Amino acid sequence: MFEIGKFNKLRALRLTPPGMFLGKDGEEEVVLLPHRYIPSTLVVDDEIEVFIYLDSEDRVIATTQIPKVQLNQFACLEVKDVNSVGAFLDWGLEKDLMVPFSEQKKNMKRGESYLVYLFLDKESNRLVATSKIEPFLEKEIIELNEEDEVDLLIGESSEVGVNVIINNRYKGLIYHNEIFKNIYPGDKTKGYIKTIREDNKIDVSLQQQGVKNIDPTAEFILQKLKANDGYLDLNDDSDAGEIMVRLQMSKKSFKKAVGLLYKKRLIVLEQDGIRLAK
Repeated sequence: MFEIGKFNKLRALRLTPPGMFLGKDGEEEVVLLPHRYIPSTLVVDDEIEVFIYLDSEDRVIATTQIPKVQLNQFACLEVKDVNSVGAFLDWGLEKDLMVPFSEQKKNMKRGESYLVYLFLDKESNRLVATSKIEPFLEKEIIELNEEDEVDLLIGESSEVGVNVIINNRYKGLIYHNEIFKNIYPGDKTKGYIKTIREDNKIDVSLQQQGVKNIDPTAEFILQKLKANDGYLDLNDDSDAGEIMVRLQMSKKSFKKAVGLLYKKRLIVLEQDGIRLAK
């Protein structure tokens, strides 16, 4: 049996006018890889890894295109169209991914991006996306520790921060005032567990919390210093615009963070900049 919604390693069996038929050794079931997706180097008896899904006529089909999400994964996808049956998402394949109205947490709008989960509907055997992601998140058993490095999927913004999916398993939040670089829905990046609260809600940071109880702005400057051989040519006299461009923070925030780092003896002040203390 083919695994719908996942990559399958199959063998090229025979070339026909519609394309190359693929299958597994010892199994009778075959799937078509249309001509437009056949690599020029593929010949009969070669093995190839393909993604399996259903085409517009609900036939099992193979493709070498790489989808933006696979079965039982989360993704942040943009709505390409909305019609009488639901919303259709761009997931990188020829056939758009449908989100029925019954699976929409709120009515989806064309051009907007939403966090969704891809599952296989058992009745129709179709791949379906849902923005009602809560049932697919782990909330009871949190196998994480504070300061752990984790994989993040950036989702939508809320009033207090940006929602993220952690390790394709948990939901987390990055507070707006702790984001010091441009991030967009759908981005994948590394992050760090900041706090696991009593209700199992998780706060996340994009910067490693190298010093306990330090202000996140100061922590960000520390990370910048470490990435620049321990020195930044910025100080209290630097232009506010330059500080904003280089650090994405106000001059007031910069001066406050530098003062904190200096009091903790983590940096030294030099004539033209700041340096990590030895």
